Amino acid sequence: MTVTAARRAWLTDLPVLLVAVVWGSSYLAAKGVTTSGTVLAVLVLRFAVVLPVLVATGWRRLRAMSGAQMRGAGTLGLILAAIFVMETYGVVHTSATNAGLIISLTMIFTPLAESRIRGTRLSPAFLAAAGLSVLGVVLLTQGAGFSRPSLGDLLMLGAAVARTVHVLAMSRMRSVEGADAMSLTTVQLGASVLVFAVLCAAPGTGATPWAAAAAFGAGDWAWLLYLSVFCTLFAFFVQMWAVRRTSPSRVSLLLGTEPVWAAVTGIALAGDRPGWAGLLGVLLILAGTAWGRTAPAGTEPPPATPAPAGPGLEPAAPASNRRAARNHRPVADPPARRASRGPHATAVP
Repeated sequence: MTVTAARRAWLTDLPVLLVAVVWGSSYLAAKGVTTSGTVLAVLVLRFAVVLPVLVATGWRRLRAMSGAQMRGAGTLGLILAAIFVMETYGVVHTSATNAGLIISLTMIFTPLAESRIRGTRLSPAFLAAAGLSVLGVVLLTQGAGFSRPSLGDLLMLGAAVARTVHVLAMSRMRSVEGADAMSLTTVQLGASVLVFAVLCAAPGTGATPWAAAAAFGAGDWAWLLYLSVFCTLFAFFVQMWAVRRTSPSRVSLLLGTEPVWAAVTGIALAGDRPGWAGLLGVLLILAGTAWGRTAPAGTEPPPATPAPAGPGLEPAAPASNRRAARNHRPVADPPARRASRGPHATAVP
């Protein structure tokens, strides 16, 4: 690689690495602006800032979407809404470090789930990587002494499972085939905001968006705008720009450093103190997810007569898509490129 080519690669990689940094810090930002009584209100406000920009930018492509694509994207938006709700409530009830590391288990859960769907055998190396990550989560959540995992830890684990469902649904739904990435993201976020607004209207679900906004101080607005502008808009557009200048695999590799930055910001800025057992858990999670990203996923089953696909499903994704799925971020990832990966949207943590 020439010096000029290396410089160009670095100039492309740097913004993508910044996306991983802001995603890793998004758990701390969400914790800074959200309380247990304002989760839904904050979600409405966060994405209400983003949606007009996405609609205005991609209006022509939005109008070109078919009815089936709209309905498929809306269905994916319902799953995305569940991810955001669990993630945000989870962040309120656990540390930023725990949140960012537990959610990274999506990279392990996705190929595990897909292997069951496809009937493939996972490689021993991948199973070892998965076991390492799970052991790391146990140590991380029990760093201060063995006890029940907190409600927040369990919610983040549920969000990781929901992200896996979102990844597999996006990769297998025929209705969203060929949909433009920006349009798909916009409709999903629109459906999510509608869900949040409906839940806000129900009694006992906390403050309304306007009541929460009226009570915000300057610091709260700074956190909210950070989540909206940097963790959502900036992240989405950088991904769109980067995959056109480099490979999706290179982008995914850089975005996969998000758990590292979640741990760094949680420990350095939020004062998280996971203890020695917890720190060992951090290292095991990072090692396990890194190993899982590079280990061969497994072997294909013997040839068999294919069963007819169910309504709205396409045949199982090829192995290249399976590897991409492990790296998916819920908002901005086009299904054609990533199997894809959540505020955090789709790649929005």
